[in-house]
Amino acid sequence: MHEKNTPDAVAVAMYAKDNVAQALNMSIRSITLGAAEVLMTITPNMTNGVGTAHGGYIFTLADTAFAYACNSNNTYAVAADCSIQFLRPAYAGDVLCASARETALVGRTGIYDVLVTRVADAQVIATFRGKSALVKGTHLPEV
Repeated sequence: MHEKNTPDAVAVAMYAKDNVAQALNMSIRSITLGAAEVLMTITPNMTNGVGTAHGGYIFTLADTAFAYACNSNNTYAVAADCSIQFLRPAYAGDVLCASARETALVGRTGIYDVLVTRVADAQVIATFRGKSALVKGTHLPEV
């Protein structure tokens, strides 16, 4: 891989087109080949009727880290399946970190595990597993 197509460069290219991550003020903490960490602060408008972070936002954070991890090699990858287990509530003001890592890549199929933690106390909020499928295309031109 040419140095222009590093995981960092791919993440910059992806983020420029990632309207959801931008709208939710997500930030990429780190990215390496097959792994990514993404941060998001829970805002009051992300809470549900019982005062906790809506699960859809936590899922979106985990899914975003999954996306950056499985696209880090500059080949388009899309979600084929995913699931989440909510373990603890998060609240407005909490900064959450979703840490995704590749656990298997066989042919065009990848498996990624994501751990969502609260940054302040490292408590696990949720676990997520995603299955990716590589599809035609790249984020940056191959050189």
